[in-house]
Amino acid sequence: MFGLYPNLCLILTIGNSILAQGILARLNHSLSPVGKPIQRVAFYFKEALQLLLHNSNSAISSPFSLIFKIGAYKSFSEISPLLQFANFTCNQALLESIEGYDRIQIIDFDIGFGGQWASLMQELAMKNGNSSSSPALKITAFVSPSTPEHQLELGLTRENLIHFATEINIQFELEYISVEALNSSSCSLPLCVSENEAIAVNLPVGSLSNCPFSLPLILRFIKQLSPKIVVSTDMGCDRTDLPFSHQILHAIQSYSNLLESLDAVNVNFDALQKIERFLIQPGIEKIVVGRHRFLEKTPPWRSVFLSCGFSPLPFSNFTESQAECVVERPPVRGFHVEKRQSALVLCYQRKELISASAWRC
Repeated sequence: MFGLYPNLCLILTIGNSILAQGILARLNHSLSPVGKPIQRVAFYFKEALQLLLHNSNSAISSPFSLIFKIGAYKSFSEISPLLQFANFTCNQALLESIEGYDRIQIIDFDIGFGGQWASLMQELAMKNGNSSSSPALKITAFVSPSTPEHQLELGLTRENLIHFATEINIQFELEYISVEALNSSSCSLPLCVSENEAIAVNLPVGSLSNCPFSLPLILRFIKQLSPKIVVSTDMGCDRTDLPFSHQILHAIQSYSNLLESLDAVNVNFDALQKIERFLIQPGIEKIVVGRHRFLEKTPPWRSVFLSCGFSPLPFSNFTESQAECVVERPPVRGFHVEKRQSALVLCYQRKELISASAWRC
């Protein structure tokens, strides 16, 4: 069955719709969204590849689906340590790098629902005893040209973060900028930086999968800002250093590892279905569609960071200890943290789920 995917990817690349229809028919006959993790993941990738063939949008993209997406995100954050590991690990590194500054500006390339920044605000407030002496926080979020549904999500994120900041007495500002502003002619895009203000950057590896700009261009822009730190997470799915077909097989395995870890928690079946339908499946579609738009191979992302003048920044002992505490919370064994060079990696049964790394320039 999995041997059909490389052939399907190649056929879609050259545009032979008749042969692609035949392979998809065989996959439709053998795959279902019910079964073992790898079978379910293979089904979602088949669906995404089918969208490419028919040049259509996701069937689950609608304003009403945002309600289910929020519920799925909440369930996922409660049952899996993945989000907490990523957010707490990166935020602790951020906090240590911006210590002593009156103002903090985060340049964010993947704001989502803003959960990471609510957590950061809470840490800032606790460190300063919830007093007015807490540093002022500004988030400058680069976002893709969006659908009405995405605009609704961004508006909800803004509203929730502003409300939370008011509740805990944090001076807060959020600005959205189209990622298209980072074109070759305006790569020196000016950002307002105040005196005694620290810049930090959040650049997850998968955040640029649908972006028409190269990672080196984005990194050159970031370097102009002289940030105190750049934090990044990697789920191992965005292997643009591999051919399209090989990346798809690699991503199938990565998502299968994630679903195995979710199945092990023995979560409510309805909650698991919503997580897969409203979080996992759209994530898979983003990978497939994004890579199909930009088929050329690129160097491994870590090599690009190094060649652009960034160097790995080791996590502190406290950050490592905090990461270990996070993975001990789920009521199931098998989650653990590994240290690989300067990165911290969350694993389940020795299989990598996500890595976190910090960089400086």
